[in-house]
Amino acid sequence: MSIYTYIFVMALTTYLIRVIPMTLFRRPLKSRFLRSFLHYVPYACLTAMTFPAILESTASRYSGAAALVLAVFLAYRGKSLLTVSLAASGIVILMEQGMKLFALF
Repeated sequence: MSIYTYIFVMALTTYLIRVIPMTLFRRPLKSRFLRSFLHYVPYACLTAMTFPAILESTASRYSGAAALVLAVFLAYRGKSLLTVSLAASGIVILMEQGMKLFALF
């Protein structure tokens, strides 16, 4: 198969994923349960995709876990996204270098 066939199939798939809900739900949803459920779906999907990557993308799960704890703490305290991401990246770098230096784990 050619690359253009793959591109076409993926374009059609993503198009249908976006169009089918619009055609099925033309009127506003009246169910409070369904509206609240659909409100939280993007956050749940983002968490399910991001959380494993946080722990697996570093050389050690300990540095990823430390960065996650620090990022959640700073975000809870209302720090900006730039501050949270730089602090989490910094703690990973420090922990990775420290583990190399002390030959831990």
